[in-house]
Amino acid sequence: MLTRTLTAGGGRTLHGLLAWHATYAPRRPFLAFEQEPGQVRTTSYGEFFLRARQVAGLLRDAGIRPGDRVNVHLTNQPEFYESWFGAALAGAVLVPTNPLASPDELGFVLRHANCRAVITERDLHRVVVEAEAGTPVFVVGSGGADDFDACVRASAPHSAVDGIDTASDRIAGVLYTSGTTSRPKGVLVSHAAYVAAGETVAGQLRLRPDDRQLVVLPLFHGNAQYYSTMSALVTGTSIGLVPRFSARRWSAQAAALEATVTSLFAAPMRMILAAEPSEHDRRHRLRVGMFAQNVSEAELLEFEGRFGVPMVQLYGMTETVTPPTMGPLHGDRRPHSIGRPVPGAVLRIVDDWGKDVETGEAGELLVGGEPGRTLMTGYLDDPESTAKALRDGWLHTGDTVRADPDGYLHFVDRAKDVIKRSGENVASAEVERVLNEHPAVFESAVVAVPDAMRDEAVKAFVALHTDAEASAEDLRHWCAQRLAKFKVPEFMQFVDRLPRTSVGKIQKHLLRNDEESSGNSPGR
Repeated sequence: MLTRTLTAGGGRTLHGLLAWHATYAPRRPFLAFEQEPGQVRTTSYGEFFLRARQVAGLLRDAGIRPGDRVNVHLTNQPEFYESWFGAALAGAVLVPTNPLASPDELGFVLRHANCRAVITERDLHRVVVEAEAGTPVFVVGSGGADDFDACVRASAPHSAVDGIDTASDRIAGVLYTSGTTSRPKGVLVSHAAYVAAGETVAGQLRLRPDDRQLVVLPLFHGNAQYYSTMSALVTGTSIGLVPRFSARRWSAQAAALEATVTSLFAAPMRMILAAEPSEHDRRHRLRVGMFAQNVSEAELLEFEGRFGVPMVQLYGMTETVTPPTMGPLHGDRRPHSIGRPVPGAVLRIVDDWGKDVETGEAGELLVGGEPGRTLMTGYLDDPESTAKALRDGWLHTGDTVRADPDGYLHFVDRAKDVIKRSGENVASAEVERVLNEHPAVFESAVVAVPDAMRDEAVKAFVALHTDAEASAEDLRHWCAQRLAKFKVPEFMQFVDRLPRTSVGKIQKHLLRNDEESSGNSPGR
């Protein structure tokens, strides 16, 4: 007999949730956007739903059909949300990209995802053109025939809100993650998985309709989408959006937008602490915050003491969608841990042979779930990587953790080839690919080095061809022309050769160990 598993997000879609709130609470605020310091524009659920329907009409007029992929290459602004939910209403799939991406990086995503349209902004239009999108491009604020706002106003609102009960396993987004390969992988995220993530976070933080999520992290990230936006949407609460993160103005932005909940990474938290104290540090309505990645206990206590906001740590990946662990909102939060398993989570910690380890022992974290409903559906057009990550109902995270006797999990180590810089994932293989394309470079190895402000910095060990010459500045300039700024190595060390195993594999652990044992600043 066939069985059908019921899950938290099952039967619901992004556009279905939006339509419900627009119907039954049309005047409730949905989005408050700080256009300029102290200048806030608020949009209700009813107003936003109409705008999203117009965007859906625009996409339909441009030939976009259900299942087609639409690239959104925008900074934080209302048009990002309009494009995201407009695509959902049209049955299309969101493919968000980093506004800092180079033409080469953007071009890869556009081709790999076969994007049928691009929505961007005037300051980013040149990069889109150089990426050779080859599809209709709509530009926010262009003032020309391709002007996004003018085209949206001219389109007839698309009224279809179909498949709410039956199509929740349909793909809603493709989020590209650096992973450990030279090219990013497209993570397929269903409507159901988005909704399940929102339900989990909303429940953990006890969200209410009168709450407001402060979004200062980039909207193309899973963090802002999964944890902030979706928890707001399932609750019917509102979102306070800023155009860019500002450590100096963070508390002032929270106050101006009347936010009650926030989400941060460890690096932005340290930047905020390094900024001069402000009169707004305690003049806000924030009641709780969530954060990912490690801060020291002293830093966390300083942050909570200065701003009067209890901070809850969580662990998650683009692939998990729902965070499998979060610290409790009340009681013993244990800031040195990544929290406890959230309700409904099924986790294992295993050794190299797949055997469960004992309490207190370190091992790889496996996250149980149903692909397409509580986990990613898989990687776009990459069955090999999908099969490696999703095995027998378990997502293999590649991260090493341990559990204490009270059920709290503690992060031990991460997949070594991913560098975490200010909340951004940098694949070392991607940087190595670019370095190795330089005529003077024989080979390179890129590793993470500790950075007191940004968690980790990018360091490259480079071996040049015999008799070839290149300076560190030459190689940085080469990388800057081909990579986003945050991926360019900050530190460069030239070596005669790289350490290898007997089968020729570069021994990066030796490079890391030498770096850590030297106790010196990374070489330039």
